[in-house]
Amino acid sequence: MSDTGRGSYVRLLGYLKPFLGLFALSTFLTLVMTGLDLFSLVLVIPLLQNLFGEGTALTGPQSTIVERTLDFLVGGFIDTSSPLESLRNVCLLVLGAIVLKNAALVGSRATAIAVREGVERDMREDVYGHLQLLPLSYFGQTKAGQLLTRVLTDTRVARDAITYGLADVIRKVLTAAVYTVVLFLVSWRLSIVALLFAPMLAIVLAPLLRRLRKGFRAALDKQGELLSVLQENVSGIRLVKSFGAEAHEKARFALVSELYRRRQVRTSVLADLASPLSETLSSVVALGLVWIGAWMVLGEGSLTAEQFLFFVTVALQLISPLKAIADYPAKLQLSVAAADRFFEVLDAPVELAGGDSIARPPELGVRFEAVSFEYEPDRPVLRDVSFEIEAGEVLAIVGPSGAGKTTLVDLLPRFIDPTSGYIAIDGTDIRDFTLASLRELFGVVSQETVIFHDTVRANIAYGRPDRWSDDEILSAAVAAHAADFVSELPDGLDTVLGDRGVRLSGGQRQRIGLARAILRDPPILILDEATSALDSESEQLIQRALDRLLRDRTVFVIAHRLSTVRGADRILVLDDGAVVGSGSHQELLEDGGIYRRLHELQFTS
Repeated sequence: MSDTGRGSYVRLLGYLKPFLGLFALSTFLTLVMTGLDLFSLVLVIPLLQNLFGEGTALTGPQSTIVERTLDFLVGGFIDTSSPLESLRNVCLLVLGAIVLKNAALVGSRATAIAVREGVERDMREDVYGHLQLLPLSYFGQTKAGQLLTRVLTDTRVARDAITYGLADVIRKVLTAAVYTVVLFLVSWRLSIVALLFAPMLAIVLAPLLRRLRKGFRAALDKQGELLSVLQENVSGIRLVKSFGAEAHEKARFALVSELYRRRQVRTSVLADLASPLSETLSSVVALGLVWIGAWMVLGEGSLTAEQFLFFVTVALQLISPLKAIADYPAKLQLSVAAADRFFEVLDAPVELAGGDSIARPPELGVRFEAVSFEYEPDRPVLRDVSFEIEAGEVLAIVGPSGAGKTTLVDLLPRFIDPTSGYIAIDGTDIRDFTLASLRELFGVVSQETVIFHDTVRANIAYGRPDRWSDDEILSAAVAAHAADFVSELPDGLDTVLGDRGVRLSGGQRQRIGLARAILRDPPILILDEATSALDSESEQLIQRALDRLLRDRTVFVIAHRLSTVRGADRILVLDDGAVVGSGSHQELLEDGGIYRRLHELQFTS
């Protein structure tokens, strides 16, 4: 395993810490199962002795150790002169061992499931919680399907490495250790020969393991691509059907699905090679031991036939745990590849939290000072933007598409940070505030209002549902002209609105968003194309609500419709990321330039 993979595995083990007691109990119970299996096997010795006489018993000091151990454990129970009574007692012992073994099996599986699900839950909650702290730029660069895979699939796959897989390999290692001790008691020389063959397995499997981890990582990436296509299709199904693009989408999904299939086939074939390779090498070792052991019996005479027979029997029992131990690194590669992807998200840098918390200041003037921003090096979106807005002023921001309007307002609540320059509220750099206290100052109403699959109440009081009473929520709905249609819903405020608010029209969703902003009562409001996609009636209702919402607030309004910004205290004109004009509607018309051109394009028939 590479250093990176080893590091991911060690970090995964940290998730096992809260469940060490349960894990230890599960491991102990699996060892009890192994012990009972071995006990049942060894019971054959006294059974043969009592049924067929001492001649069939093993001889020599090694068999004496086994017989003395058995005599100490169950000698009184099976020491009888009647073969049938001895057979009955041994059968009862075997039956008792089977019952106890299966009881241990149930307990082991129950505790293992508790550990497995607990580890996966903690991993899932950690990665989801970390996603909430990542900047918007991270989500812009990462496909939704990939994120879904990290949260749901990678956590499930990675957890197996430290739950079932680890418990099983511990049991196999301890089982192999017990069997190895027995083999050394029978013949230390033959056991050493067997140990000399063991490194062959690691040498043969090492290149395969390296390729497996890369293959599993690529397969998980392809799975993320598949989920991305699925998520895009479900989200945009209206567009797909309106353009008659069902065949195109089917072909697009089929292409990604085929690429995923090829990668899975290639990697699965590699993974399946590990088992036959380890079995073949184990068979080579076993046959070599048979040949050497036969020479020690027939040629050298240093080993009796009974000792050799017992050695071979135990050695055959040892093959299964050794094979499982040899296969574990190959199986581990999938979990480690998933863990690498999981920790990539956890290691992604979070938003800078800022400095001190701040109460709402009495004046909320905002100043941009030489602010520039670029998503990619040498491709500026904003260039040296400087302006100031006084408390209670309404500032409209206009300009052609791609001028940087939305990017400019995204800087205010620090969804993104300037590449250079700074933004100040009441003279204090916004980076000196904590993110929580800064964002408490802002309310955002955008063109695309997000509605969650929850009740009307939860959507209006989003984020802090216990903070407001039903009366306050209803008052906000009334102010947003949403109370009428809310009262007509089957369960009023308790009506579940469906995925992305499918039960509501565009205007109704927008009014829910406005009620959300009114309830929050922010001192600074950002309106990003809040009415651009609405019909005239909905626009009039929302405009009335906006008129109430704009009172006594500092407001940033982004609008393509210039008719909606005429009443702004000031209009800022952006073009290609730079401020190219500032003033009232009439002043900008008289000055000419981009604003006048945009006005003429919209109002000249």
